[in-house]
Amino acid sequence: MSNLGEINTWLRERLPGLLADNRVPGAAVAVLAGGDVIDAAAGVLSTATGVEATVDSVFQIGSITKVWTTTLVMQLVDEGLVDLDAPVRRYLTDFGLADEAAASAITVRQLLSHTSGFEGDIFTDTGSGDDCVEKYVRTLTGVGQLFPPGERFSYNNAGFCVLGRVVEVVRGKHFDACVRDHLFAPLGLTHAANNANEAILYRAAVGHIQPTPDADPQPAPIWSLVRSNIPAGAMLAMRPRDLLGFVRMHLAGGLATDGTRVLSEASVKGMQQRQVELPDLGLMGNAWGLGWELFDWAGGPVIGHDGGTIGQAAFLRVVPDRGVAVALLTNGGNPFPVYTEIYGRVLRELAGVEVPAFPKPPTQRTPVDAQRYVGTYASEVADLVVSQDSDGRVWLEQTPKGVLATLSSAERKELVLLHGETFVMAESQLGVHVPHVFVGDDGTGRALYLHNGRATRRVPV
Repeated sequence: MSNLGEINTWLRERLPGLLADNRVPGAAVAVLAGGDVIDAAAGVLSTATGVEATVDSVFQIGSITKVWTTTLVMQLVDEGLVDLDAPVRRYLTDFGLADEAAASAITVRQLLSHTSGFEGDIFTDTGSGDDCVEKYVRTLTGVGQLFPPGERFSYNNAGFCVLGRVVEVVRGKHFDACVRDHLFAPLGLTHAANNANEAILYRAAVGHIQPTPDADPQPAPIWSLVRSNIPAGAMLAMRPRDLLGFVRMHLAGGLATDGTRVLSEASVKGMQQRQVELPDLGLMGNAWGLGWELFDWAGGPVIGHDGGTIGQAAFLRVVPDRGVAVALLTNGGNPFPVYTEIYGRVLRELAGVEVPAFPKPPTQRTPVDAQRYVGTYASEVADLVVSQDSDGRVWLEQTPKGVLATLSSAERKELVLLHGETFVMAESQLGVHVPHVFVGDDGTGRALYLHNGRATRRVPV
């Protein structure tokens, strides 16, 4: 088993070639083990400027922010100001959805575990002012319910914006100030930014997108998603070492390095307890805690979260029992093979954990009767049409809507049966074959949801 010094040497030697092989413009990575941190960086922050990526460069962490938002909520639980099993309306009296019964019943815990049941990919721009989260929550009154609160898992960005608003109301200050005052400051973070205005004070990475799979990554036309989604992961950026500073607090039972209590031991443990099991998705965890993804990997348990913004991808894995954590931040290209090689070696050699391979289409195709699956599934951000041709091949046509329609176009991709009711894309996207699972029953024997992390509901004929 390697020591941290050997991993450090390998990372610095291997990272440049690994990025080049996968057309990732730039990346930074940090590893925590035995209380020590090593880091490495390679590539450029923007192909337009050629500015070199360094270990002190800040990248967006995307939805890893949700673990930070959860930590802010759990601080309020520690102070007796929030009850996890209380209805959200105890704190946000004007919280509303299209389904009034659901809006009045949804609890804080259900928001934290993505089981609230309402549609979650809502990216309404409510301006850049400090009241943007407050305004955003008011726009949810027409959002529909996918399933009754608590019934199942469906990843929900909007739910974390609601949680951010709970933090704002109880604390009496806007979300960025809560992050700064209750996490950045007590953790002693020095290279962390809430938004573009703060990120520009550091060497800041720019996301890169590819107009076609074969095209070279190009700087994205905008730096981030809208500020109204900051509690869900729209803007928070930092260097990997500072992300591991946050993780170190969780590994230390809620204590900062100077002994300051940031979170109670009970809340640290509570965040890691299973709340809901996931469909067999392959890319996400096996279950969800409060904020954390939970992975049942050989040698584990492992907790973590991933993040994806406009042209940036972030990965975080933590092995609590071994005190090992890895943070990888990237700005485009095909980041998943980079993740696979780095995490595969580092977690195996420092923590004895085996990172499972991403699912791939089987070499022998299994004939499938897709009658149960064929149909249209719709959400606020896309229409998904499943069909089967005369040769028996199953196809998924995705037509983006709303803000995503400005960033991508309609695509038709083949789905290949993996096992049970889990299919994978025949073609890889960013280095992975995305799994899709058909779940539920619409009362006629047909699948009610097409689940790829989000439960997209069938449109009745």
